Amino acid sequence: MMRVVGASQFLRNGAACLKKLFNRQQVYFSSQAQIECIAPLFQTVAETPQPVQAAVLGTIPAWINGSLLRNGPGQFEFGDDKYNHWFDGMALMHQFKIKNGSVTYMSKFLESDVYNVNKSKNRIVVSEFGTLASSDPCKSLYDRFMSKFKIDSTDNCSVNYVLYKGDYYVSTETNFMRKVDPETLSTLEKVDWTKFIAVNGATAHPHYDPDGTAYNMGNSYGKQGTRYNIIKVPVQKSGTEENLEGAQVICSILPQNKGKPSYYHSFGMTENYVIFIELPLKLNLLKILINQIKGKAFSDIMSWEPDLPTLFHVVNKHTGEPHPVTFCAQPFMSFHQINAYEDQDCIVLDLCSMDGGGAINMFSLQNLRKSGQALTEIYQKVPKSYPHRFVLPLNADTNSKQETKYLNYSSATAVRKADGKVWCTHEKLLDDTLKYGIEFPQINYSKYNTKKYRYYYACGFQHLIGDSLVKVDIETKQTKVWKEEGFYPSEPIFVPYPDSAEEDNGVILSAVLTPHQRTMQDKLQMLHCVCLWIFGNRCSETYSIVCRKSYKISLSGPKRKIWRLSMSL
Repeated sequence: MMRVVGASQFLRNGAACLKKLFNRQQVYFSSQAQIECIAPLFQTVAETPQPVQAAVLGTIPAWINGSLLRNGPGQFEFGDDKYNHWFDGMALMHQFKIKNGSVTYMSKFLESDVYNVNKSKNRIVVSEFGTLASSDPCKSLYDRFMSKFKIDSTDNCSVNYVLYKGDYYVSTETNFMRKVDPETLSTLEKVDWTKFIAVNGATAHPHYDPDGTAYNMGNSYGKQGTRYNIIKVPVQKSGTEENLEGAQVICSILPQNKGKPSYYHSFGMTENYVIFIELPLKLNLLKILINQIKGKAFSDIMSWEPDLPTLFHVVNKHTGEPHPVTFCAQPFMSFHQINAYEDQDCIVLDLCSMDGGGAINMFSLQNLRKSGQALTEIYQKVPKSYPHRFVLPLNADTNSKQETKYLNYSSATAVRKADGKVWCTHEKLLDDTLKYGIEFPQINYSKYNTKKYRYYYACGFQHLIGDSLVKVDIETKQTKVWKEEGFYPSEPIFVPYPDSAEEDNGVILSAVLTPHQRTMQDKLQMLHCVCLWIFGNRCSETYSIVCRKSYKISLSGPKRKIWRLSMSL
């Protein structure tokens, strides 16, 4: 049974509570009959365009100076039109600026073309992932019918902040990004991937080499059929070039079925390889136009096909050459990787995965706004996500007919079959105490991305959304947890202590919200804070809660992150 620390007690003696809690070897969650209603966290909120000073409880370490940037949906209706899915809401950008022990907060809606036209027309004009746009009532019947054959691409970039050539963008999974000013959160120009390389979109989760070179993936649909493309964006601008000039496709991968490519949200990368995971969650391209005519949203073209295996495509990111061996595993769905690295002629790929592919469509706003037993039943239906390790041997033994452990520190196995494919099984990277699963994993990225590492951080999921923060020691499987009843943290972001030799010496930042009304000085509906969770030995007794400010904001806002760091000792 996990001990839950009360809020008032926590604020009075946070460091002592944390130390006592974290010294426990195992943390167990109690079962509950029903989960808490979180509907207030999925309502439209107003932006805070001018920085507001936040109260600080505790002490922020002096070396932390920078901005935590987050992005996510914040408006869910225009006029009488309402969005259906959490992912559909208009992008709201957030900035938490930490400087000299003080914190300011501001937020602005992304001034995308979609946001502006929806706002001017007071209705949903452009379709999103789970919502089909309404027809223009001013058009003739013929024009309204013909509009069903036109599929607009959205620039509602609500998924993540990304960095290319030193410029900041907000991104989604279409061909559009929007450049933004990270200091003012002003919306700048719209950037179209198709003007620079032959792709129809790209993920919102690029990876970076230490020099800043970016890698991403995106699909292309053309005369030669569907391709999965690995994209490379150079680190430096060569002069007056615009935006993504110099980007190139370094490898194109054929899907198992050209008419039904896989959906993917991210990919893995080591020092020398890109690992693309072809999942059994398929996109039926023929249904895109049919659904448009029938009045169904893009989300309806997805289908989970568990009879198909999961494939790992390994590509040399320097030469663009694909590895000749196809690696396979039993079907699973994955949204986020933890890390990947090379060791003893193997690729170690750590990721979060689940057994089913229906999770995306479970996050409709209708579901998220339910309460009582109805909400609990939705939660019980959502596939749980667990951290798993796969070991891909680049030179698999052709003589062995048994599953082989290629690394002595991992129970993951691989075996080459008669058809030449290598089938892999995973190792669990979590003990059984967190049976409800985790997601949104993070590591000490700046120092350990593509390198052998020991710790990762994530959100625990005893609810439809993250309701705890966890730290996992991969070597010992020891799990440490922060959990406060009624509070819901966002994805943790690790900020390392300067020049520390310890992997876990630093702080975790996470935006934490509650759906409960609190009696604050202006009696607004929600409490917002940034939680600094201190792990390293040097800071093991420090805990701070900052930005405890009585202004209304929504958990649907802070969904993804980036940390702009300037440190002073």
